[in-house]
Amino acid sequence: MQKSDQTARIRTSQVIKATAIIASLSLGFWNRPEAAIAQTNQSLAPITSFCSSDLASRIDRIIQQPRFRTARWGIVIKPIEKSTILYQRNPNLSLIPASNVKLLTTAAALQIADRNPLANFQNWLTVVNRYSDNDRADALRRRIGGQTAIRSALAGLGIDASSYAQVDGSGLSRSNRVTPSALVTLLEAMFTAPQNELFYRSLAVAGVNGTLRNRFRNTLVQGNLHGKTGTLRGVRALSGYLENPSYGTIAFSIVVNQPGQSGTALASAIDQIVLQTAQVDRCS
Repeated sequence: MQKSDQTARIRTSQVIKATAIIASLSLGFWNRPEAAIAQTNQSLAPITSFCSSDLASRIDRIIQQPRFRTARWGIVIKPIEKSTILYQRNPNLSLIPASNVKLLTTAAALQIADRNPLANFQNWLTVVNRYSDNDRADALRRRIGGQTAIRSALAGLGIDASSYAQVDGSGLSRSNRVTPSALVTLLEAMFTAPQNELFYRSLAVAGVNGTLRNRFRNTLVQGNLHGKTGTLRGVRALSGYLENPSYGTIAFSIVVNQPGQSGTALASAIDQIVLQTAQVDRCS
């Protein structure tokens, strides 16, 4: 994807929001189970832009709060156009990703469908990624040939087989594991893949639709984040693409496992990290 396309996305966020809402209404999937989980509207104060050198300390203050003392965090934040990683913490830690597994399923499906077209494929992707439909995700995994086919397709995207363990298409199983580094590698690969637009448009849009419709409202992230949520008891995850005025498109993955912790607290911390990332500036 060209830099001009990335800039255009930032400048036309209102158009993206409207388009996404219309698409959501036409599909009629507003009440998917994960979307119904309490992910409250954000009423977070604006954040002043700051230099990238300060990002690490700001994120560390969020995840090192006493209530997260037993949490296992895995985070990678990396601009698509740069080799520099803005922030990472335990990038190769194998974590329960919940519905972020659906990114593996749909990315693999796109590689396979490129060779063997599937009917109504855009709708399949949207229902699985944007609305996190577990039954459709597991059905898609079976439809494209199961785990052997997925493993082969992901290898073609540069995903090391040792960086994940996938036992279903949906992420419902707690036996699933993936590293944040693997998810960001997948996001980077899909950003330049021929199927980029299908994949990108299938993701939930912050503050607009899908499982992100009630998050980041009335913040600068609204309409500028396309991502996949992950929700299980004691597990929260968010991976996707964030548009930043200084860095362009940023690929990121944030996964946290903390049994016994409030899901609201975990999701709120993730959202704070994203909001900080949205404000980071090159300062050069």
